Amino acid sequence: MFLVLHREGEDKPTRWRYEPKKLMSVEREDIERRTGRHFAQFTQDVLQGNSLCRRALLFTYLRRDHPKTKFEDVDFGWDELTLEYSRQEYEEMRKGVLETLHGDELAATLRQIDNAMEDAYDDVEATGKAELPIAG
Repeated sequence: MFLVLHREGEDKPTRWRYEPKKLMSVEREDIERRTGRHFAQFTQDVLQGNSLCRRALLFTYLRRDHPKTKFEDVDFGWDELTLEYSRQEYEEMRKGVLETLHGDELAATLRQIDNAMEDAYDDVEATGKAELPIAG
């Protein structure tokens, strides 16, 4: 999964690979302090669209590139920041629904996945099996 910041007026978005298990312990602890959530809950809240959690995640990645970035300075239009699954993650989802769903529900879900996969970013740097971004 990718955290994607595409500010109005910019030609290309900035894209960070979001793998909760790969965040450093200092980053995880900072996220927990800033959001008041334990890390596993944070990862779920990011996916569900919690504003504070997404801002904390964006801050984490911005600070990697610009260490003097302050949390108070991190601001974005809601439509400028998205989470996007990679093509590889959609392929894993597709395999999962083939094993668990049937009939009309399967057909509808496959159509949704296939439509989303058409525009998905191809994560050529991915290694191994794609995992959904939930940390344990």
